[in-house]
Amino acid sequence: MSTAPAFLAKTTADIAEFAKSARSKAAGRIILVPVDFSEHSAAALVHAAKLAEMLPAALIVLHVVHDPGEMPGYYSKLIKKKRFERIQDVAAEAFSEFVSEVAESSPDQPLLKDAGQLMVIGLPVTRILEVVRELDPVMVVMGSQGRTGLEHLVIGSKAAQIIQLCPVPVTIVKSRESSGD
Repeated sequence: MSTAPAFLAKTTADIAEFAKSARSKAAGRIILVPVDFSEHSAAALVHAAKLAEMLPAALIVLHVVHDPGEMPGYYSKLIKKKRFERIQDVAAEAFSEFVSEVAESSPDQPLLKDAGQLMVIGLPVTRILEVVRELDPVMVVMGSQGRTGLEHLVIGSKAAQIIQLCPVPVTIVKSRESSGD
């Protein structure tokens, strides 16, 4: 199964253009799903597809390519293996594969095949909030590891920051497999 390639938005104007196109679907309603390729993100994407079908709403999957200061992040194994020169090329391929794998593992969710894929470069929390401002989704659905206690205070949580700063409702989803850890 092949999904549409990810659109790399380099400017706010690019995000606005992507938003305009996305709003033309499903009566202008959008559910935004930021993903980091984790099992929690996969669970959030499936949950968001169910919500989007009920509303109805267009499903937009967002991946923030880490700022070069945080390089190589999620892409280190792929960079060594495939020797890509540009990190966004690695991220685009990983992003497309992630969405395709989630869609294949959930054939009962047809919206996953038609989900829009948007990539931006930068710091995750900042860029997610910028995309929220431009897309004006009805909600954000994202996965979280659910760290608690000292680990949460020391490491921080992107999901917690999004919950505090996001102007639209946020739903946090954890993978069922790891919720018993």
